[in-house]
Amino acid sequence: MSLPIADQIAPAPSPDVPTARRRSSVSSIIAELWDARDLVVQFMLRDINIRYTQAIMGFAWALLMPLLIVGAGLVFRVVLSTLSNSPIEGASVASLTAKAVPWAFFSGAVTMATQSLLSHANLIGKVYFPRESIPVASVLAQCSDLAVSLVMVAIVVPVFGVPVHLSILWALVMLVLLTVFTMGWALILSCANLFFRDVKYILQVALNFGLFATPVFFEPQMLGRRGAAIMLALPLSPFIQAMDVSIIRGHNLLEPLAVKSPKGAMLTVWEPWMLGYAVALAIGIFVLGLLVFRRSSSRFAEMA
Repeated sequence: MSLPIADQIAPAPSPDVPTARRRSSVSSIIAELWDARDLVVQFMLRDINIRYTQAIMGFAWALLMPLLIVGAGLVFRVVLSTLSNSPIEGASVASLTAKAVPWAFFSGAVTMATQSLLSHANLIGKVYFPRESIPVASVLAQCSDLAVSLVMVAIVVPVFGVPVHLSILWALVMLVLLTVFTMGWALILSCANLFFRDVKYILQVALNFGLFATPVFFEPQMLGRRGAAIMLALPLSPFIQAMDVSIIRGHNLLEPLAVKSPKGAMLTVWEPWMLGYAVALAIGIFVLGLLVFRRSSSRFAEMA
């Protein structure tokens, strides 16, 4: 049986050993987090409990954000199809549903994690525990929403006549990488929001803009060769585009994919380098987040 959170947190370290300098390498921080995994689980369960069991809609909230994204995306698709005098295909709706899942996960996770340190301000400075466990637990708690959304995709995709391919396993790989990528941003943003309280407002503006800049509402081939290249180079784009390529188009991510644009030209919407780009982004942002967070943690108590 897991112990309560308060019983799993060790007493504060000796003043002559600064907390921020006890373990500052990436491997040691990860090892410390692993040692405190029971605490991470308790924080995660607490977040899930607050979010669902104390809400009227319960787990229905997990479907709300993806459905809103799909609904808004359909409005854009209807407008574009009307202007171009072309019908909306079922695969286009299925693609929009699949790509809404990673965006909803990332958006929800970083929004919750950004305010996570302030939500646990009563613990910071009183006792010692790896502070990274708080934003990491917030991201892991969002995985419950992700699981519910994936069930929705599994139901919706076959309804629109999209066959299931073995390449769907690539989507799971990309979602794991997205989780690591999101944890990195969660560490950075939660730390920044503790020092500058307007970070959460800037984040919401960035997320609202990012929904249009990344390939969620718009397909890369709609923007022409240069526009597609710019869109696919954005940090979140490989994770989102991979959902369409692997689930809807049934394509191997180790091979390039070109599709026909509305003007009839063939445009590349996936390259193998994008897979390596996603791996580099996930690892790089996560490592940066760990280092920035740990080196700033010595000032958390005075700022919380």
